[in-house]
Amino acid sequence: MRIVDRFTEIIDWYPKAMSKEERHLVYKIDWLVLSFSCISYFTKNLDVSALSNAYVSGMKEDLNLYGNRLNYATSMYFVGYAIFQIPSNIVLTRLPAEYYLPAFEVMWGLFTLGTAFIKNYNQLLVMRFFVGFTATACWVGNAHIVNSWYTRQELGKRNAIYGCVSPVGAMFAGYLQSAAYTNLSGNGGLAGWRWLFIICTIITIPCALIGVFFCPNVPDRNRSRWFTEREKQIAVDRLLKDGFAKTRGVDRSLFKRILGNWRVYVFFVVGNLFWMTPYPSGLPYTLWLASMPSKYSVPMINNLSTIANAGTIVSTMVCGFYSDWRQNRWETMLYGGILILVCNIVLLVWNVSDGAKFFAFIGLGVANGPTNLIVPWLAEYMSHDLEARSASIAIVNVGWVVINCVVPLVAWPTASAPRYLGGYIWSVIMSVLEIILLPLPMILERQERKKGINYTRMVLEENGIVAAGLEEKTKGVDDQSLDESDVKDEKEVAVNTIAV
Repeated sequence: MRIVDRFTEIIDWYPKAMSKEERHLVYKIDWLVLSFSCISYFTKNLDVSALSNAYVSGMKEDLNLYGNRLNYATSMYFVGYAIFQIPSNIVLTRLPAEYYLPAFEVMWGLFTLGTAFIKNYNQLLVMRFFVGFTATACWVGNAHIVNSWYTRQELGKRNAIYGCVSPVGAMFAGYLQSAAYTNLSGNGGLAGWRWLFIICTIITIPCALIGVFFCPNVPDRNRSRWFTEREKQIAVDRLLKDGFAKTRGVDRSLFKRILGNWRVYVFFVVGNLFWMTPYPSGLPYTLWLASMPSKYSVPMINNLSTIANAGTIVSTMVCGFYSDWRQNRWETMLYGGILILVCNIVLLVWNVSDGAKFFAFIGLGVANGPTNLIVPWLAEYMSHDLEARSASIAIVNVGWVVINCVVPLVAWPTASAPRYLGGYIWSVIMSVLEIILLPLPMILERQERKKGINYTRMVLEENGIVAAGLEEKTKGVDDQSLDESDVKDEKEVAVNTIAV
């Protein structure tokens, strides 16, 4: 165990300065909060990825999914996914998460099972809508829970683990489809792609039940049997010292707290630019491989698709740790933005070697890593308001959902595969724009502080946290030029000198 403890200190998972009591608490949080969120998100990604894998494994021919029908089926999922997302995350701040999230997971598992027995394209549209509607609570709900338990020094690494679930789920779905296509096709009179949806359901529903017993909700609404009363209080106190406020309640003021804050709008734009510009690493990459059947069989396509996902996993972990170490998110995202731009330019040119195309597609998979920092970055900027933070995460993600409904139909129609000239023109333009807009959150926050608005200090003062010299440090000229390091110093002084 000493070797493990030493390793976690070296990688800053449990910093050396962390007390034994707090280390034990964070260890529990990792196993209960992070583990359940990852398991839930994993099953969602299995169900979502199943459609793309099934499409290239016989579903296209069986259901006559020619032209842009795959795009429409994907869009129906996102329509259902978008409708309930913001209300769901607001409701989640009031209802027990340990029952709310697993209930929706069971429902989307059942609709996934129904997809295995559809007979035509119209039935596919109906099933994808309800899979999306019931899955709406998963990603944004679990993202809210994860980002409500950890301090700024921990958020990057934990969100990296959570972010890795998506490519892991996609990879696992690919392996499942290869196995189903090879070993189960024809069994029970069902095609291999139908067995994939059945297997996904068998995995999903038992995993949902785990949440009933282990999901502990957010710190100041934690009724879990797995935490002592002292641990529950420490979990709340350590977040307050880091500027993360407790619940402020859901009332009419919530709309003003959300829509009256520039953070929602800025992260809506910046976040969705970074989420959408690596899009070619997904379906366009798969369809490019599928356009060369003489070179790549179905199992080979699934295996090659996992390479981009593997790049995303490594990149996500490295970026999460690096951003925590650097104590900022923008620097890592800038590196990702540059890589996205270069790769999209290569694909726009198109008349390059297959090796260059592989580099571009896989490079975009790698560039997905930094984009996972959007949510912890937003959580830090909205640390002063738990309910507004939960809703803001959902609002930003709804933007991504709407874009996924519209942009693939316009810029990435299946009939244009694999060239996608319009899609790559769009991606290059958006890649340039995202780099230009990246500094905007820091610029606006600095202007805010020049006006005397400092939300971290506000949370400390609201909860009776008074540090020696804090008032003097934040008066006058110094108050007009606080940067991130100044706020960090304030919190360190507060943590070391006060009692909550």
